[in-house]
Amino acid sequence: MIDDVCLIIPVYNPDEELFIKFLEQAIHKFSNIIVVNDGSKQECDSIFKRIESHYNQVKMLKHSVNLGKGRALKTAFNCYLNEYPNCVGIVQADCDGQHDIEDVVNCAKALKENQEKLVIGVRDFSSKEVPSRSRFGNNITRVVFKLFIGISIKDTQTGLRAIGNDLLRKFLSTNGERYEYETNMLIECKEKNVAIQEVPIKTIYIDKNQTSKFNPVKDSLAIYKLFGKYIFSSISAFAIDIILFNIFVKLINQSNVDSNIIEGRILYATIIARIISSLYNFKLNSKMVFKNLSKATFIKYVILVIIQMFVSAIVVNFLSSCWNINVTAIKIMVDVVIFMVNFVVQREIVFK
Repeated sequence: MIDDVCLIIPVYNPDEELFIKFLEQAIHKFSNIIVVNDGSKQECDSIFKRIESHYNQVKMLKHSVNLGKGRALKTAFNCYLNEYPNCVGIVQADCDGQHDIEDVVNCAKALKENQEKLVIGVRDFSSKEVPSRSRFGNNITRVVFKLFIGISIKDTQTGLRAIGNDLLRKFLSTNGERYEYETNMLIECKEKNVAIQEVPIKTIYIDKNQTSKFNPVKDSLAIYKLFGKYIFSSISAFAIDIILFNIFVKLINQSNVDSNIIEGRILYATIIARIISSLYNFKLNSKMVFKNLSKATFIKYVILVIIQMFVSAIVVNFLSSCWNINVTAIKIMVDVVIFMVNFVVQREIVFK
């Protein structure tokens, strides 16, 4: 019996048979259990009344209306931190039959050995039994996480997680009220240098995952909103840079200026265009995406802009002397490569 880790189960319109079966298994493994009824329909009241009358070690919490999984978890986290002082952390699990009780126990044991880490149960998505929407959703999110966040995890949508007390307090202020909250937890780990420990678990899908409340369209849009903001800020800044570069190159070519200025037109046009587009990009990224606006951040960003500006000018100037093609086309090709490198540097250094 585990008496120093509390099991938390958020519940919304549960399947009675699956939920009660899981709960009956759980009470033989955990001394402390919190169930959150997240505004389930009235037809489910009998399920929760049965729990209250039969399982003394289960604490019931209730939302009057459905507020979302993220809010249900925060409600449980807050209750746990106030009322379970003898526990070292929690393990959260779903009620839809996807989590084997032994896997839940293994995650709880892993937490007790690594209380400073976020412990997550990871499924094997290579199995043919995995529904296509689940495999597709996880694979896409996994790629996005590695590219945009810089962390590589096998199961980005797992609901089986174990969290120590110190980390739990940090997660209480993490944004998100619904499924995006669990994604934001992972992003928070990156921002706060929290290690993530993966524990392999069984891959269980009942009726092709029909019991899951995850909406692959609506909830994925919420999850990818942050990434969409970065793409918008970057592409719009890139477009401004290319347009201004092209304008300034033509103006210099057509103006009556010294021949040395004509020869250095690529450098001058690059500098002017990059200053304007970079100020625009920094403002958007610091407000919409990374949200880290400070003097040190701005200085690092300026240094990055100067470096990439001269790299762009030098490479474009060199290639334009070797290739007999439009200089704007060359700049687009060069800056696409710089753009990809630039994101990693912003993510890991500038806005970290």
